[in-house]
Amino acid sequence: MSEKGLTTISLKKINRSKVYQYIYRKKQTSKMQIVQELQMGLSTVSQNLNLLEQEGLIERNGYFESTGGRKANAIQIVSDFKISIGIGILKNMFHITAVDLYGNAFYTDTIPLSYSNTPDYYKQVTDKVKEFIAENKYEDEKILGISFATQGITSPDHTTVLYGNIMNNAGMKLEDFSQYLPYPCYLEHDSKSAAFLELWNHPELDSAVVFLLNRNLGGAIITNHQIHQGSTMHSGTLEHICIDPDGPLCYCGNHGCLETYCSANALEQSAGMSIKEFFPLLREKKSPRLTKIWEDYLKHLAFAIKNLNLVIDAPVIISGYLAPYFTEEDISSLTEQINTSAPFLLKRNNILVGTNGQYTPAIGAALFYVDQFIHTV
Repeated sequence: MSEKGLTTISLKKINRSKVYQYIYRKKQTSKMQIVQELQMGLSTVSQNLNLLEQEGLIERNGYFESTGGRKANAIQIVSDFKISIGIGILKNMFHITAVDLYGNAFYTDTIPLSYSNTPDYYKQVTDKVKEFIAENKYEDEKILGISFATQGITSPDHTTVLYGNIMNNAGMKLEDFSQYLPYPCYLEHDSKSAAFLELWNHPELDSAVVFLLNRNLGGAIITNHQIHQGSTMHSGTLEHICIDPDGPLCYCGNHGCLETYCSANALEQSAGMSIKEFFPLLREKKSPRLTKIWEDYLKHLAFAIKNLNLVIDAPVIISGYLAPYFTEEDISSLTEQINTSAPFLLKRNNILVGTNGQYTPAIGAALFYVDQFIHTV
């Protein structure tokens, strides 16, 4: 192939990608808006729109209000042209979710299943994935991939769990799942997956500290718009910040870790009831005991955030299972405690609250393949 021919093909591919990604960002646009914003010729834009429409990537759906001439077609991507599936692996259950190309979770489910390092366990999890795909009659090419978010620090190549004291899953391999699935597969630490979702939801953030308030506590650090992994992949494991060296025993073997005060499991243990029972009773404000338990919870969380704010000057994101239970009153109380006697203040608008609850890691995991697709169209 001649150099000129290669250049022409490359240019066509670049233009196609520019047009698609512009439509993706705008969510809805018109042909003339694309021409003006991308400064492309009308014929070039028309050719690319026809090509993308033939491929099923975009659709013309409705019209914009007329400004005097013919009404312009409203152009948008086909958000379910491809989907991605995320699995959140926990000690006694797993979550399954499916997302479209905008990261909207249109399916979520929780399946009780205790983890065991056996072929039967991995087959049960993957069978559920295949069952979901079959029930919806999805063709294989519609599935971008299956991502697994697990409680455990993964290897740099994301093939193996290196540290997994919660589930005793050190040594878990991506291949344990992928051998049963005819799709691309990916393995990630659940806290990092949660951070990926929060970054997706807050693209304006350059840096942040993520507190994953799940059954077990987790965390992640975002710097330069990237999730910081660290030289040995344990960056962001703020669950093991020591709150009190004489405190409760943590699963890591130390005492008084933040995990033992601010995980959902710790809160349930203190309250003597489930999270779903605890918060409705707490909000009734009729139980001094429950009020005190929640005040102590916020106090310990504030202590950790205050100290981290000295090291990482960035917004804080409250994420995961407990996040949707936080009220504005809770965040105000948290902010006040963080800033009491603090040399540097954390502004209220720098504390963000996630909205995806317990499915946060699974959705974040699914976004791995969505992000890849959007940037390679």
